[in-house]
Amino acid sequence: MMPRPLLHNTFGVTYRKIPILALGRELYCDTSLIIEALEHYFPSTDGWGSVYPPAEGLQNEWIYRGLARGFASFWIDRPFFRSTTGLIPPSVWRTSFGTDRAALIGHALDPEKLAKKIPENLSRLDLHLSLLEPMLSGGRSGSISAASKEEEDTAWLLPTRKPSLADLSLYYQLRWGCDIAAGRGIYNLTGGGTGDRGEDIVSGVFNEERYPGVWKWFHAFEAYIASLPDRETTVDDEKDSSWKQALKDAKPLADDEMLVPATAPHPSLDRQRGLVAGAMVSVAPDDTGRNDPTVGKLVKIGTEEVVIQPKERGEVDVRIHFPRLGFVVRGVEESRL
Repeated sequence: MMPRPLLHNTFGVTYRKIPILALGRELYCDTSLIIEALEHYFPSTDGWGSVYPPAEGLQNEWIYRGLARGFASFWIDRPFFRSTTGLIPPSVWRTSFGTDRAALIGHALDPEKLAKKIPENLSRLDLHLSLLEPMLSGGRSGSISAASKEEEDTAWLLPTRKPSLADLSLYYQLRWGCDIAAGRGIYNLTGGGTGDRGEDIVSGVFNEERYPGVWKWFHAFEAYIASLPDRETTVDDEKDSSWKQALKDAKPLADDEMLVPATAPHPSLDRQRGLVAGAMVSVAPDDTGRNDPTVGKLVKIGTEEVVIQPKERGEVDVRIHFPRLGFVVRGVEESRL
């Protein structure tokens, strides 16, 4: 929720959504680009993990990365997400959080109308799970050599021994949907505007009897994540601002290292629209948050990524990276800023 002073004052960020990743003085917006930046700058060849483990049990190597990215961005983050957000208890929309989200979406929210739509959204969730069930029932093919019987019997969304981006994206959204419908976490979500109260309506649809494949996959993924080491540390900004100085001291990426790998840009498509280095541009999501564009000087543009230096500077001089799919990049005139 705005005004988010840490992001605004430190980086000059007016972008409305989360998450935001800082790698030195390079800021990455939207999960779709954050994933690609982490994969590129922290490669598995250097000992890091990957959300694109090799596909197995196939005659030829299968490069499924584009399919996993599309599944995450254009199925799970859009129609699936609309189904789960449609299960939020109406008490949430009666708080200041509801007012804030109306501004984010761009129209007023009626708690009573949203409450009446919950059965419809629950039915939509049931449909999504129905589409997913055949992919997750029946276990792995016997042709795959597994390290253990448990591993052999675990079917991930794609034919990989370990979970991929597809599993990660579906799990967190389904986990969140189950929790939010039951009111878990809404006290924190609304800043104390309502208590953690709701109805466990999802269990009537998502259960072991109705969707045994999805159910088994869900708990296998949960166990897998629980087995990983926790690398997270939390810094109290009021007591320790050393992270801010570390960002100020970080060197920006060189010009030839600035973009994550992608197909070479088309030679004229962006130039025809005035999207060239040095131009003033605005970048905004194409769904929600369109009323809070990020404006600045275009530093570099590629087929899948755009980098700008924000017009409104913060304490740390940064460059902000956005994906192009799901966002609108337009040139703006200086006189209109």
